[in-house]
Amino acid sequence: MTRAGRPQSTTRAELSTLAIDLFTENGFDQTNVDDIAAAAGIARRTLFRYFPSKNSIPWGDFDGHLAKMRRQLRAHPDQPLGESLRLALIAFNEVPEVEHEHHRRRMQLLLEVPALQAHSMLMYGEWRQIVAEHVAERLSLPVTAHLPQTIAWQLLGASLAAYEQWLADPSTDLLELLDEGCTVVTHGLPPEAAGVHTGHN
Repeated sequence: MTRAGRPQSTTRAELSTLAIDLFTENGFDQTNVDDIAAAAGIARRTLFRYFPSKNSIPWGDFDGHLAKMRRQLRAHPDQPLGESLRLALIAFNEVPEVEHEHHRRRMQLLLEVPALQAHSMLMYGEWRQIVAEHVAERLSLPVTAHLPQTIAWQLLGASLAAYEQWLADPSTDLLELLDEGCTVVTHGLPPEAAGVHTGHN
């Protein structure tokens, strides 16, 4: 049955929002595609016009966000490479304040539900490819070269670490965490505390 008073959902963003609410309320494994379609007031086959699988639904319009990230990286060719990566990372993860709690629920699903892990790796791969392509172009290297791939992996790692911190402690600022992690990737490790040495003589 369609939820009373809810208009028919007809965009990827609307369907993803509705599905995330259902996954959060009832559990990801306990919620099937028919449940989502019924709550959205659409047919099951219509839902599959928007998403190829149940696992892709929590990602929403991820392709649209990737396209924006690619445009952001290309928008300022005069910026230093590290700064272009930092600004693109921040812009990609900016969410209006009114959507923070919903975004938190989305990321909890993507990072914590075992059934989503394999699909998430595919989505992360698309994201890394965009970063690697940008780095390769700026450094005049093949996209498959070690350095573009390493930087793409490092930036993904910094992003996931920021999200883990943000999910564990809601008082933290996600964009500040992302900025801090990206700075390590683009500028290197911070100096050690005075008198702390872990190396061997």
